Amino acid sequence: MDRLPDEDLALLLLIRFFERKLLALFERGELNGTTHTCLGQEYVPVSLRPLLRDDDWVFSNHRGHGHYLARFEDPEGLLAEIMGRKGAVCDGVGGSQHLRRERYLSTGVQGQSLPVAAGVALRLKRREPGALACVYVGDGTWGEGAVYEALNLAQLWRLPLLVVVEHNGIAQSTPTELQMAGTIEGRARAFGIRHHRLDTSEISRIRAELAPLVERTRAESSPLVAEFATHRLGPHSKGDDTRPPDLPRPDWYASYQAEHPEQSARLEAEARARVDRIADEVAARPPAVWTAA
Repeated sequence: MDRLPDEDLALLLLIRFFERKLLALFERGELNGTTHTCLGQEYVPVSLRPLLRDDDWVFSNHRGHGHYLARFEDPEGLLAEIMGRKGAVCDGVGGSQHLRRERYLSTGVQGQSLPVAAGVALRLKRREPGALACVYVGDGTWGEGAVYEALNLAQLWRLPLLVVVEHNGIAQSTPTELQMAGTIEGRARAFGIRHHRLDTSEISRIRAELAPLVERTRAESSPLVAEFATHRLGPHSKGDDTRPPDLPRPDWYASYQAEHPEQSARLEAEARARVDRIADEVAARPPAVWTAA
């Protein structure tokens, strides 16, 4: 793999160690509720980071910590939200899955964000030409009817909508081949929507391939489905992994470590220390107090 700039690798490792910290806190009984980590998929939002603008909208999902951190690099606010502490992004009301900040929204309801993103894209087309709505979905979300209603209108109305599919091969605990007929490409093409599949975790290659396609979405106001063939290393939630223990789980970072050990070790130590420090500091804060807007 090509050597990454320190900035990119630092962000990738921040996301990874943030997610690992959450799992550790749950194991120790210091967090309640649930969480869905993006371990193995960190490179998707990091790759897209420079392709998205501040005036773009981003719609995330239940597995969205990496999306949020790539957008804002605010681990303090996110952890405070999950722990219900002062300084939380949404005053501790949203928790792990439901966040709102500026032009960023996340939800744990599968498929819900795509029609909302289409509506926002329509407004952007009319009021803010050049801006787009980016929505992250998984392969399991393609079992929801709202997805197809949104895609139909996105193409019919020529909306600046970027649909990022994190295709990790499993919908909660059901392998894709047992719950999806056909392909995501075929479903996008059925509406006449452009589709591009990325079978690599090389960030420079991803950006090079997607940059002109995303710019076309802006310039022509035409939807695009960008499908990432990725891998979920961890369970669906905290401990509900039904996959065989010996199932191969490709990890982009393991490959990168092997090729760039010195940079990896240096930035990994920094990321680990940063997340540990943030966790201690946030845990010491008083509880968040919700105030009506």
